[in-house]
Amino acid sequence: MAGSKDGRRKSPQDSRKAFRLPPVMGHRGAAAHAPENTLASIRRAAEAGASWVEFDVMLTGDGVPVLFHDDSLDRVTGEHGLMAETPLARVAKLDAGAWFAPEFRGEGVPTLREALELVLELDLHPNMEIKSTPGRDVETAIAALEVAGNVWPAERPPPLVSAFSRMSLAAAMTLRPDWPRALITFTIPADWQTALKALNCQAFHVYHKVLDWELVPLIHSAGCEVATFTVNDQRQAKALYEAAVDCVISDVPERALAAFEESRAKPA
Repeated sequence: MAGSKDGRRKSPQDSRKAFRLPPVMGHRGAAAHAPENTLASIRRAAEAGASWVEFDVMLTGDGVPVLFHDDSLDRVTGEHGLMAETPLARVAKLDAGAWFAPEFRGEGVPTLREALELVLELDLHPNMEIKSTPGRDVETAIAALEVAGNVWPAERPPPLVSAFSRMSLAAAMTLRPDWPRALITFTIPADWQTALKALNCQAFHVYHKVLDWELVPLIHSAGCEVATFTVNDQRQAKALYEAAVDCVISDVPERALAAFEESRAKPA
């Protein structure tokens, strides 16, 4: 079997052998530096040195994939209503930046197509988290994969598709079996190994507060990379790298990058 960057033995499955997470992934772009899930945030992630960006994909009321996290429009836009009930024509007029800082006033809610085009322009790699509203798990995955499949160049490594919803990942596996997938969890389900295998996941994204260091080698032995979220403290990120976590997802990518370099530095 092929070895990994740290000498681990990998799964014999080709898709898993070929897949590698980056050491750092910008969370919702670079959510500490710009309003989350916006084009500005993706640009700030690139400026901070991240090579990958994670963002949330949700459907508008008329089924268009956009970058958004909450079911409700309130927190980010100051408008009332649900994203799942709001047509794109209205979403396109929303201000998703003013809540963050005056300099971002007028920053809009981007469509997935716009975000992917910017990612390509900046030479970044995307982690598309399928953030479905209740009952739209499969619909959201289908719409997101259709747009991404039309935009993403065949010669580039495919985007990572991640989700809390197993239904979304199952749909992604059917539609784009060659695209890597990651299961996300805030807790460690008893059937995590079965789920990763059934969904043919290449990565397991685990909330940092529940990630047991003894679990990391078990995940690796199952043939998956390990990412943890959302880690903004540099010392904590360094400890995670030293525990053999493959990727830290952070609102502050430059801190995670510094922690990664520290973890690689040999003691004097």
